[in-house]
Amino acid sequence: MHISEGVLAAPVLVGGAAICIGGTALGLRRMSQDEVPKVAVLTAAFFVASLVHVPLGPSSVHLILNGLIGLILGWAAFPALLIALFFQAIFFQFGGLTVLGVNTVNMAFPGVVAYYLCSGMARSDNHLLSIVGGFIAGAGAVAGAGILVAVSLYLSNRAFLTPAKAVLLAHLPIMIIEGIITVIMISFLKRVKPELLRAKEDAPC
Repeated sequence: MHISEGVLAAPVLVGGAAICIGGTALGLRRMSQDEVPKVAVLTAAFFVASLVHVPLGPSSVHLILNGLIGLILGWAAFPALLIALFFQAIFFQFGGLTVLGVNTVNMAFPGVVAYYLCSGMARSDNHLLSIVGGFIAGAGAVAGAGILVAVSLYLSNRAFLTPAKAVLLAHLPIMIIEGIITVIMISFLKRVKPELLRAKEDAPC
């Protein structure tokens, strides 16, 4: 879901950069020094997972893990994904520096939304409720990222409407896969490292 350089209009780039700065600042403010290793591990996980591209028709898709990252990090998903996307742009030319803000928002914001909507369910001792919360977070965050990418393209040029729809359709299988992966990872963490799922702030559900 990396948007390349030279595609987006200037107002979209500026707006994305402003939101990214705000989200990153809030994430850093809420992140304690003890959480730095956790953030670093999830940054590396995103960096590696999103480098593995699977051909799908004329395009390709890859794992995003923004739902899982959002559930564990909350607002700290912004600095975590910003760093990963920065190094992907520098080393592999995925995305780019001018679109770094927009790409970060497109992937991190749905993760934060997943945190607020689903972290309570995912942490629940009720096994079924935890499964439902994890799946919604994983699949929903990918869907949210796809929608934001589509909106970013459409706001830049209405001619991008068809490619925007293609982005969403191409990631339908990834939504299901990420939902399942998130459920598995949440279940695993609850058994071996439950403190990783402890909320620093109350979630609505």
